[in-house]
Amino acid sequence: MSAFPGSPRVLKGGLVLLDPVKFTPLPSNSIIVLQYNPESITRTLKIKGADEGADRSEALRLTGPPVETIKLDAEIDATDQLEQPDQNPNTVDNGIAPQLAALETLVYPASATLQNNFNLAQQGTLEIMPMLAPLTLFVWSANRIVPVRLTDFSITEEEFDPALNPLRAKVSMTLRVLTIDDLNFNDKSGSLYIAYQQNKERLATLNNFGTFAALGIRGIP
Repeated sequence: MSAFPGSPRVLKGGLVLLDPVKFTPLPSNSIIVLQYNPESITRTLKIKGADEGADRSEALRLTGPPVETIKLDAEIDATDQLEQPDQNPNTVDNGIAPQLAALETLVYPASATLQNNFNLAQQGTLEIMPMLAPLTLFVWSANRIVPVRLTDFSITEEEFDPALNPLRAKVSMTLRVLTIDDLNFNDKSGSLYIAYQQNKERLATLNNFGTFAALGIRGIP
């Protein structure tokens, strides 16, 4: 899995976890870098427009940003680390379990919060607020930094050491982009989405648009 000597440095994709109130990186374990970039990413955009059968005047209206879904498969492999066991004692002892756990805990409420809520319930508290998860950013270069929610997550563990620690795995993730329909327009989370959409608009202006002649017509009849 090691890169060839002299090959260009390739940036890594990953996830950044922010405090959902302060919008600052979490005190620890706030940046998860993908060990190997996925070979492909599938993005699906579901358009938000007028419902079928709506008034004709509504046919061209958009009711909000599209629902964008990002799907990717990422590989995690302990081979390189095990070649240098003295420098990677955690991998020797646990395989890639720490990397998998860092991703898995994105969809778990903190155990301390669960314990605190249980204690409140035991004291007779009638209403306990749902638990806040970190605000997760999907980072795929400086041009693509977007708030997301992890909606589907699966792990296929493919190889194990004698202690049954996983040594190689494929992680499949589905991320739904959070838009201003999900976030507060006036805070940092909303501004992160707006910056993402504005960057799309900026990139669109760099496209070399065609001509009527390229379409085989002289104009619109």
